[in-house]
Amino acid sequence: MAENDGTKPEETEDYVPDFDISKPSIARIYDATLGGKDNFAVDREGAAMIAKYVPKIREASQDNRLGLRKGVEYVARQGIDQFLDIGAGLPTQENTHQVAQAINPNAKVMYVDNDPIVLAHGRALLATNESTAIATADLRDPPSILNHPDVNKMIDFDRPVGLMIVGLMMHFHREEDPGTWIRALLDACPSGSYLHMTDFVDTGYPEQEAMEKSCIMAMGNGWIRTPEEIEAHFQGLPLVPPGLDYPSRWFPGETDRELTPVEDLEEHQRIIMAGVAYKP
Repeated sequence: MAENDGTKPEETEDYVPDFDISKPSIARIYDATLGGKDNFAVDREGAAMIAKYVPKIREASQDNRLGLRKGVEYVARQGIDQFLDIGAGLPTQENTHQVAQAINPNAKVMYVDNDPIVLAHGRALLATNESTAIATADLRDPPSILNHPDVNKMIDFDRPVGLMIVGLMMHFHREEDPGTWIRALLDACPSGSYLHMTDFVDTGYPEQEAMEKSCIMAMGNGWIRTPEEIEAHFQGLPLVPPGLDYPSRWFPGETDRELTPVEDLEEHQRIIMAGVAYKP
């Protein structure tokens, strides 16, 4: 895909012009931190602001992708063959469908994001993959997801689902009570489903506070949470051992692996924690 000039993205037949490029977007800033090209000048400015406080923001973003990959691999290997990825962002390397379909070529993946540009570019990039689709809806409005015709065409809620909310929860303030949205989605998923999440964590390291400060300056959101607060977002579902951990140390389903001590991790490896829970 050709690099855009900061004014508008490369146009395709699926291009959606009705979006605001005067403000940075979470999905596009994330794309910029990963070195992607589907972003505008305002998004790159936001990414640069974060980089002032978190110099290895690209590596931190890649760490979140590592958490995504490990979680999807684990869930797919448990026999889950349909994934609902909320807040999916712009398609990039090792996205959910690539990871899941490498394990099960018949796996279906439904991406959801509230940024219209994600829909425009996602449709173009996924046009040849009949087992993968993308829709515009918002986690803040669970019915907009659960009642979306494209979601219901791809996801059979009578069968176990791999529900994913990766790199998204940090953008919602506690006062919004985002757990109620997660609960509504989980209620629609049957027994045997899995919930996979990553979030900014607060365990007292200065790089975590730096990430929060820079994200709030750049986007107006991006709060860190204690491991206990993150675990509460799983709505009481049992976490797959070993529970929450930093992606580089997180191996869901494995408890006997020798791990690098947390204090020996690089700073960018101590910003996000990942976890997977099972719905009995």
